[in-house]
Amino acid sequence: MEKTNVSNKKEVTDKKAFLDLVFSWSLSDVLNNKLYKNQVPRIPETFLNVTSYLKSFVPSLIEETHADLLSNMITELSHAPTCEILTLECSKGHKNPQNLVYDIAYKIDTEAVQKHNGLMYEPQVGDLIALTDVKPKCIDDLNRSPRYYVIAYVNKVPDPEEFPDAHEFQILSSKPIDYGEQDTQKSKRQKHFAVYLVNMTTNLRVWCALNSKEGNTNIIKKVLQPSSHDANSCTTCSPIQSCSPDLSTIWPTISSHKLNYYQEAAVLNFIGLSKCHHQNDVKLIWGPPGTGKTKTVSLSLFALFMLKCRTLTCAPTNIAVLEVAARLRSLVNRSLEFGKYGLGDIVLFGNKKRMKVDDKADLLEVFLDHRIKILIKCLMPLSGWKYLLRSMIRLLEEPDEEYSLYLQKRAQKQKQSPQGNEKKNTKRAEKHKESAQGNEKKNTKRAEKRKESAQGNEKRTKGNNESVKEDDPLTFEEFVKKEFDSIFKPLKICMVNLYTHLPTSCISLKVVKDMDEALGLLKSYKSSMHKISVAKEGLNLVLKDFKVSGSIVGRFIQLGKTCVCKLKLLPQKFGVPKTIDSYSIRIFCLQNACLIFCTASTSAKLPNALPMRPLELLVVDEAAQLKECESAIPLQLSGIRHAILIGDERQLPAMVKSERAKLAEFGRSLFERMTKLGHRKHLLNIQYRMHPSISLFPKMEFYNNQLLDGPNVTERSYQRCFLKGKMYQSYSFINIANGKEEFDHGHSLKNMVEAAVVSEIVARLYKEFIDTKEKVSIGVISPYKAQVHAIQESVKKYSKNCDPQFSVSVRSVDGFQGGEEDVIIISTVRCNVKGSIGFLSNRQRANVALTRARYCLWILGNASTLVNSDSVWKKLVLDAKRRDCFHNADEDNNLAQAIAAALLELDQFHALLSIKSLLFKNARWKVCFTNEFEKSLAKIKDTLVRREVLNLLTKLSSGWRHAHKDKGMIVHDGTSSQLLEKYKVNRLLNLIWTVDILQEKSDYIQVMKVWDIVTSSDIPRLAKSLDIIFGTYTVDKMNRCKHKRIDTCTAVPMRWPVDSSSYHEADPVEFLSKPLSSLSLTDKPESSTSTSG
Repeated sequence: MEKTNVSNKKEVTDKKAFLDLVFSWSLSDVLNNKLYKNQVPRIPETFLNVTSYLKSFVPSLIEETHADLLSNMITELSHAPTCEILTLECSKGHKNPQNLVYDIAYKIDTEAVQKHNGLMYEPQVGDLIALTDVKPKCIDDLNRSPRYYVIAYVNKVPDPEEFPDAHEFQILSSKPIDYGEQDTQKSKRQKHFAVYLVNMTTNLRVWCALNSKEGNTNIIKKVLQPSSHDANSCTTCSPIQSCSPDLSTIWPTISSHKLNYYQEAAVLNFIGLSKCHHQNDVKLIWGPPGTGKTKTVSLSLFALFMLKCRTLTCAPTNIAVLEVAARLRSLVNRSLEFGKYGLGDIVLFGNKKRMKVDDKADLLEVFLDHRIKILIKCLMPLSGWKYLLRSMIRLLEEPDEEYSLYLQKRAQKQKQSPQGNEKKNTKRAEKHKESAQGNEKKNTKRAEKRKESAQGNEKRTKGNNESVKEDDPLTFEEFVKKEFDSIFKPLKICMVNLYTHLPTSCISLKVVKDMDEALGLLKSYKSSMHKISVAKEGLNLVLKDFKVSGSIVGRFIQLGKTCVCKLKLLPQKFGVPKTIDSYSIRIFCLQNACLIFCTASTSAKLPNALPMRPLELLVVDEAAQLKECESAIPLQLSGIRHAILIGDERQLPAMVKSERAKLAEFGRSLFERMTKLGHRKHLLNIQYRMHPSISLFPKMEFYNNQLLDGPNVTERSYQRCFLKGKMYQSYSFINIANGKEEFDHGHSLKNMVEAAVVSEIVARLYKEFIDTKEKVSIGVISPYKAQVHAIQESVKKYSKNCDPQFSVSVRSVDGFQGGEEDVIIISTVRCNVKGSIGFLSNRQRANVALTRARYCLWILGNASTLVNSDSVWKKLVLDAKRRDCFHNADEDNNLAQAIAAALLELDQFHALLSIKSLLFKNARWKVCFTNEFEKSLAKIKDTLVRREVLNLLTKLSSGWRHAHKDKGMIVHDGTSSQLLEKYKVNRLLNLIWTVDILQEKSDYIQVMKVWDIVTSSDIPRLAKSLDIIFGTYTVDKMNRCKHKRIDTCTAVPMRWPVDSSSYHEADPVEFLSKPLSSLSLTDKPESSTSTSG
């Protein structure tokens, strides 16, 4: 198929044109990584006009969409979510086959749903899917003749909460489908499947924004060219001061949060823009890590909330939106004047499934879908507010008439009930009779039983009818109490829901107070009703005779009158749509909200929802993570006068999959481009998160020392020690020299040695927590998904720990942006001689990883690899050495054991058994290994047995020996019997070793030589082969090998000068005083036998 030329493509505005483009790609087009080669020009930094600005992003958008689809097809197809298609037919509203719109019913895979393994496909609007007759394991499965394969777009999906059993969705197909028409017999029809490929929602919304001809371009015009500082501020508006009379009611709340000068100035910037109607403006607020960016934004939004300035707050992700919405909600909660009145001015909206607000009560109260359901229930004409209010007034004013109506309805029901029951009983009897006659021919006993059952049913029915007749009606007093309770409870709920969820423009504070006062009166009335009943005054008499004297009765009568008067003052209607349905209430809530929170992509839903009341301000949080083309969606919303972008371009940018699109600057944010063009940024320059030893390197490397440490982090109390030892102080680089980087099945890197070290550190932190009960939160960061998964598996027993005082979170660098923990452990993964570190070299990625910790930051990595990378990580390692914060992991015995265990799992025996091995680095005895031993160890597949071997070797190298009576004897007459030592590993295997002599410079020293691991039956064979080797030893050497020295129950290696004629001439004490660490590790034993290491 001929590829579409991006530059000359026909310009269109609707999403169908974009879908048609995607549908035009054949499978070979999708798999062609060079489909748009030389067609994706670099996006400029300045623009002549709005049209050229918007069009500049189109080629990159198409390229990125193609790359996203290609990536998913290659890496995700084999385990993509899939569902079986039950029926497929032309959509009812699109009977014309040329429309290519179809309705699909699909089968629910109950097992997949219960396992939550993601394999069951649950359609979402915006999904691009493949309809095929096979569950694909690879791409070839989609294109192998004569297989069926069609690309389609999910156009409509029923709301699962409204239609939980509607397992169906509507698609727009790329070509006509004749599925199911080939064979009318369903049992013979071949199975077909819908396979998820990619979600295109955001890209479609961006496409529409870039092709819009009716959008608001006032803000975009301000960002086309470099900054003109003279035009940045409005010359008409006076600068807003905190002492301004307009802020007298809100500034005390804001100032109580102890903002610094720069944070306070940022808040005043927000307020100043809200009052400016003379020009359009874009402000940049630069918030480096830990500078209180979210606090500043939430307080600014709180000020806008109090000033009733209609503001849209966007962010690139749901997580970022929820974070700022939760902070604002918390501030508002503490300032509400009356109950939850005022929350109706705040709306959070988006995809409920992705936002996961069900377990966040505060956010659920402002979530749009939740609000719509509550308001619909409150406003229903036959059961909502109006109905309940009228019912309560009628009951209080005319209890006699209500009671009479109750008696009439009851009498009518009783009259109808016997007739209805008689008909039902007759039908039942007939059915039982027919059943009995039919079964009598087959089984006489069964027929008799059913006949008896039918007779029993008739008797029970008669008995029930008699009991109904015998039921007495409620007395007047019982009726009034029951009816009052049945109205009061839902009326109370309805009142609270109305003033919680209706915007303040539709319900005044006076009405809310009247509602509350009415509720208080009704509660008193209910209580008095019971008191009168207890006093046996007779509710009937009291309610009918208003002239009865007496203190209790008189007050009760007056209370009833007061209740009625107060209820009649309440409005029966509010300024809500006449049509009470989901769509109308949605529009109503969005039109009247003061603050709206959603992702930048979701803001595309707003234009149709806001035809009457335009928004005024746009606030974009995490703006440096938002692609500039995506910010074009909210920037073009009607009415937006000013935009405030908050972010840090020196942290992670937006994700872009296509390398071609990256080179074209498709991932660049508007925040970053404006910074490059010289637009002024308001810097929040005091960080309150990191201990000074942690912040020192990032401040210097990424922020040119523009950041200051806050007073809280410089206090002595901020220095916390979670583990003992210099290695675990506030800041350290822990060198892991023996790691190994490797690819997993998903083409991502991992380093299991680093994962083992992380696991060991977390285990020790948990043990320390158990001992001290000191709260600690731990974050583990790695740039690679495979490493994240490996570490998650190794620490899952701690991350699932039910104690809220101890938490472990393992995420990628991207997943940790915006997060912080008490202790951060970074696993850099890379370990190679070339110094190749891939995207780890990205400075923005490094900045995020290094600025998440509060009290302790421990960086794990291979120092040699990082230094050779000539990247920011080289600077970090050298800086750590200069500051004496550099440590080798094997300096810690526990970490050394963890590394050894990991190397054992990875079959890295050479590194493990080297004479320089960390296992024997601090041992009394040097240990040498033969090739035969390494081969035998490699044959042992049981990891536990391998560990037993290493544990035994570690003990022996430390000088531990069996007592003489416990030694295993080797029965052999050869020379080797004088030297061989046999130690059991388990009941099957034995470790065979001897003491040997190694020349080290001017000394002979005793060393351990490990020959093999063998079964008992193989020992004679090994001993015979060793006889030959030991037969070459001189008498002097044999004597040196057999010489033993015990120092406080520990075997100590001997040492003699080379020039001594006999070992007897040496002074053992003198030579033992020399530390083994002073010896070179390169010399080999005198024996010619091959050794490892």
